[in-house]
Amino acid sequence: MGQPTRYRKSDGSRVSGGKSDTELPTRLVTGGRRREWTGAVVNPPVWRASTHLYDSVADLRAGKANNEDGRFFYGRRGSPTQWALAEALTGMEPGAHGTMLFPSGVAAIACALLAVLRPGDELLMADSSYDPTRSYAEAFLGKWGVETRYYDPLVGAGIAELICDRTRAILMESPGSLTFEVQDVPAICAVAKERGIATLLDNTWAASYFFRAIEHGVDIAILAGTKYIVGHSDVMLGSVTTHEKYWTRVRRTAQQLGQIVSPDDAYLALRGLRTLDVRMRQHQDGGLAVARWLADQPQVARVLHPALPDCPGHECWRRDFSGAAGLFSFVLNGGDDAAVGALIDDLALFGIGYSWGGYESLALPVDPTPDRTATRWEAEGPLVRLNIGLEAPDDLIADLAKGLERYEKAACRK
Repeated sequence: MGQPTRYRKSDGSRVSGGKSDTELPTRLVTGGRRREWTGAVVNPPVWRASTHLYDSVADLRAGKANNEDGRFFYGRRGSPTQWALAEALTGMEPGAHGTMLFPSGVAAIACALLAVLRPGDELLMADSSYDPTRSYAEAFLGKWGVETRYYDPLVGAGIAELICDRTRAILMESPGSLTFEVQDVPAICAVAKERGIATLLDNTWAASYFFRAIEHGVDIAILAGTKYIVGHSDVMLGSVTTHEKYWTRVRRTAQQLGQIVSPDDAYLALRGLRTLDVRMRQHQDGGLAVARWLADQPQVARVLHPALPDCPGHECWRRDFSGAAGLFSFVLNGGDDAAVGALIDDLALFGIGYSWGGYESLALPVDPTPDRTATRWEAEGPLVRLNIGLEAPDDLIADLAKGLERYEKAACRK
């Protein structure tokens, strides 16, 4: 077998991260393509079906007992298009038993939490978590009788001191999607495993590509497939992948909530998945090029990119991850909303919008302050988050250079 090339940049140099895996690119191409699901064609066809027909009453009655992908029952349990996607996603997480699909990342998070929590329980959640995740915990779980406490994302094994008798689950997001702290996931999982506590990880940034959650001790890996899995900004999708211990609970909860992904969306996600390897490497190269350029600009105070040494938790990224995605933030040297608007509004190659992970670049002003309770966000100036798409990095840098000039002029007028 030749030398691993999966995490090499286009110039041949290797990004300084953990282990590479030459098998994953092959699994991305072949996953879910069972002969019985594809027939004589390459891709599983789009099976649009609500009613599944049986050969006999006996077969109809037996169908209820066969609650697993690959067995026809009713459209809400899926058909070959959805099963193929679920199987391919499971193959990305060594040690996983199965994957359930959801119509959004938030739906996936909500269902996973419901599967492991009961009224009276406590949930520990990283203070850097995605705002809709916090909102769900406070607005829904709180009314349901589950208390959520937030912890410093850099706590590591120190999370043992925060666990109480009611703690039943720990929800991590690493890195955080605004401020990009990388957590010591193996240390947190080790503590949780000793106490019999379920661990969940929003692994969307790494997409189960640069970080395999279950290999690192996580019980339940969650993806907003809307982002890198789909890759083309045209489908809402979520997934929950877990090992055998939690599989039945996750599957039953999803089915009881009536969660299902349309076969058309599953087909588009499968199409995106096949090119994930080449896209992630391009996102990585472009993201690093732009981040390193920004770090040298006088208008920029800090760049929050996990692969850069001064990003909080960089040591954990270096140890555990095999590469870096194209999403990161940077802190400006002072300025106000008007200056940030001057920077972003007239960018030619960066759209202004939520989400990320698509082929197009995005720029978004963000403020973590309202969503911090266990830690305090302090910065030299406004925070801007970038999704680096598949455009030429030099073109993106030229666009940002003009934007920083506009920002500087606007900031100086104050």
